[in-house]
Amino acid sequence: MPTLGHALLEALHAHGAGEIFGIPGDFVLPFFKTIEDSGILPFHTLSHEPAVGFAADAAARFRASISAAVVTWGAGAFNLVNPIAGAYAERSPVVVISGAPGVGERLAGWQIHHMSRAMDTQARVFREITCDQAILDDPVRAPAEIARVLRSAREYSLPVYIELPRDLVGAEVDPVEVLSRRPADPDALGECAEEILARLRVAQRPVVMVDVETRRYGVEDKVAALARALGLPVVTTFMGRGLLSAHPDVVRGTYLGAAGDPAVTALVEDSDGLLLLGVILSDTNFAVSERRIDMRRTMLALSREVRVGHHSYAAIPLDELLDALLARLPAPGAAGTAPPAARPSTLLADDAPLRPSDIAAAVNDLFTRHGPMPMAADMGDCLFTGMEIANAPLVAPGYYAGMGFGVPAGLGAAVATGARPLILVGDGAFQMTGFELGNCRRYGWDPIVIVFNNTSWEMLRVFQPESRFNDLDDWRFAELAGPLGGDGVRVRTRRELAEALARAHTTRGRFQLIEAMLPRGGTSDTLARFVAGFKAARERK
Repeated sequence: MPTLGHALLEALHAHGAGEIFGIPGDFVLPFFKTIEDSGILPFHTLSHEPAVGFAADAAARFRASISAAVVTWGAGAFNLVNPIAGAYAERSPVVVISGAPGVGERLAGWQIHHMSRAMDTQARVFREITCDQAILDDPVRAPAEIARVLRSAREYSLPVYIELPRDLVGAEVDPVEVLSRRPADPDALGECAEEILARLRVAQRPVVMVDVETRRYGVEDKVAALARALGLPVVTTFMGRGLLSAHPDVVRGTYLGAAGDPAVTALVEDSDGLLLLGVILSDTNFAVSERRIDMRRTMLALSREVRVGHHSYAAIPLDELLDALLARLPAPGAAGTAPPAARPSTLLADDAPLRPSDIAAAVNDLFTRHGPMPMAADMGDCLFTGMEIANAPLVAPGYYAGMGFGVPAGLGAAVATGARPLILVGDGAFQMTGFELGNCRRYGWDPIVIVFNNTSWEMLRVFQPESRFNDLDDWRFAELAGPLGGDGVRVRTRRELAEALARAHTTRGRFQLIEAMLPRGGTSDTLARFVAGFKAARERK
């Protein structure tokens, strides 16, 4: 019989986990030893628990599968709350595993170090930001608990929580079963598919909009096939930027309302048959709409539920819905050619001072010459600049909008994809998690990192320009790269940026940090339009 620690690791692997990120602590040391000795899953330690959560979140997003974050109880796990809250908000299936005091310790009557209020306080906190939980305090029940929780993570594409007492890691248990997925009712699924197709056939201006669940459930190819079979244009949401990047023939662009391409905005807001696939109805995605979208004319598939106008169909998985739709259509023809996406002109490599949109142009030039790279962006103007970059695979906290995501997410992308990532991060966010780059040397990661340094929380300044607390000091990040195991350069002009990017791309084996110095008060063209559109929409209410 396997031990509980081995059974949990084998179950993670069987359910699709490809890696573990973690930080050791006393209550999780026995499980860490099992992870290290077993070699069942690759294991990467980082420097602070928030980075562990962000890295696991990004790995789960890129791989369309679960990823694990392993920490100690109390002082470690509470540091994961913010990243896991973001993963919950953005539908990312991170498996949180917390080492915990042993069952025997809990009976001793002492307050145990790392405890805040009560023994179950941590579990109650994580119950709010995970879709399923298990306390593995009984070796007989533990396998069934693990199986249930891991199925929930995959089915709902949401985080789950597992608490593992340290004195039970070596307990003998039965193997963990991989539970069958719960399928849709075939009659409900068929009726739902027929109603959607009926609406699309009578619509004069049907459009498909895709968001994060399209990636989470690994159905991008099916969405592209559906769009081709029906001859429908596809747009992504702000959060879904980078989706269907392998299918440029069907993607018209990203919907940003008043901040985006007017042609894409018109496609969405004039549509009388808007099929929303995995779309989160958030202010991030829709607050800048020039006109309120009539939800009575939409078909929304989200969180295993489908709403068609006023009709609701429960327990309809997104992949099964797409299969049902495709089964009722003729096979799609050959891929066509999409209208060219609006992109900044090629960077003029002169001695003019840098603007954020110049960075997008420089990256587009790099991708044109060498092919796209997986990207991770933090929150701020770096993400809005990312909207001006070609539609390459991208992870970012577009809805939850928490800072500090970019650098550790880029490391998670390196692990999940095996490719070299491009990281876009502002100076404020880099102050939070930028030192995680010091872990690159141990694992052979060599991301290219562009730091947008305007010595400011610039995105906050655009909403409240009179406040001096948005001013930051100049930390001279490029000079820190060498001691951390990478190469750094500070650039101020478009010529310097182009040269630095070319040099970074040809240099392998060490992370490359480009510190792009930007003037305070200058923003990307997309952020300027977004803020104007957001303020205008708020005034209309």
